[in-house]
Amino acid sequence: MTTATKRLTTSAMIASFADPGQRTTSAPFGHALAALAERDDRIVGLTADLGKYTDMHVFAQAHPTRFFQLGMAEQLLFGAAAGMAEVGLVPFASTYSVFAARRAYDFLCLDIAEPNLNVNIVGGLPGLTTGYGPSHQATEDVAIFRGMPNLTIVDPCDSVDIEQAVPQLAAAEGPTYLRLLRGKVPTVLDEYDYTFRLGKAAVLRDGADVVFVSSGLMTMRALQAAERLARHKVDVAVVHTPTIKPFDAGTVLAEVDSDRLVVTLENHTVVGGLFETVASAVVSRGLGKRVVPIALPDEFLAAGALPTLHERYGLATDTVVTKVLGELDR
Repeated sequence: MTTATKRLTTSAMIASFADPGQRTTSAPFGHALAALAERDDRIVGLTADLGKYTDMHVFAQAHPTRFFQLGMAEQLLFGAAAGMAEVGLVPFASTYSVFAARRAYDFLCLDIAEPNLNVNIVGGLPGLTTGYGPSHQATEDVAIFRGMPNLTIVDPCDSVDIEQAVPQLAAAEGPTYLRLLRGKVPTVLDEYDYTFRLGKAAVLRDGADVVFVSSGLMTMRALQAAERLARHKVDVAVVHTPTIKPFDAGTVLAEVDSDRLVVTLENHTVVGGLFETVASAVVSRGLGKRVVPIALPDEFLAAGALPTLHERYGLATDTVVTKVLGELDR
């Protein structure tokens, strides 16, 4: 069977962005939340009819009396979570990112963010992690949420990020939004000298020619692309920025401020996400540095199989390598 045929028969709904044979961890968010609840009686879990599809079912099975199923009512989900936080509980409320950002924005803004409550929103299917098309692809969620005061935004790379982020999100002051990777999630960052620190970026590898600044699953692709570019005698540094807001400009700009090509990589539209966050920091610091974005286009995306869509829209490792080589040849 050819590669093209395999792509056509890949399920658009259940396909993972993990590579064949890659190490994965099952439901890291659900297991991390259940483990945290063993140590902290304040932890509660809520969902809007999407427990299985946001890995909240793991928590529900472990702590059934602390799990609340709100049905298909995202506004109610956030309102209920706000009420729980008001009385001292620490809620994690899960739904799809499109519903959190588009359908329930006002409730998150006024019920949770304005009073600065410790409510943790968990958004499934961020960016291009489903083939279901625009109704389910939250390609603009970061752009929508970046302007909301008090809201912390986390875009994890892998299972390591998620497992380490959960207790830090619970301990953080004010509301948070986690771009959830669910199901069989790649395990990548344990091979590096890395620990998730809320609000901090991390240099995963050094390089003399190119600087990748990446977040989310695109950090995994950045590391893969860096290895492949080494075969072309291109030395690539990778800076992982799992916290989009507040942004660790100090760490990022220390790497950007050089004569190397700077490339941002994100699983999000080119509008309002990591690229514009980095570009804004560069301009504010007066660096006068060109930044090249690798991101989703400013358009509604097609439905289809994830491997095909990632190639079409520039998120696949091979397309990243081709883009960088082209920039270096300019």
